[in-house]
Amino acid sequence: MNLTNGIQFDSFAAFIDMGGYAFNVWAVYALFALFVAVNLVAPLRQRKALLRDLRRRQTLNQRSAESTAGVAAGEANHKAERVEA
Repeated sequence: MNLTNGIQFDSFAAFIDMGGYAFNVWAVYALFALFVAVNLVAPLRQRKALLRDLRRRQTLNQRSAESTAGVAAGEANHKAERVEA
């Protein structure tokens, strides 16, 4: 089967004109391209935001744990000082 036999446009300008339906045809192609682009970009942006949020939470948890450990160590030292006195 020869694919070029099915082409019915005499020139590139006729192809662009699409038999008078150029606006409808090219608008559909543009909407399809937009749809594909959004479906490729949106998950990447969501992933980036999720990773940023997880890093922020991890940093906050580490700071909280360090702060809690510091307070606990300070209380233990204070209790040890009272026992010695």
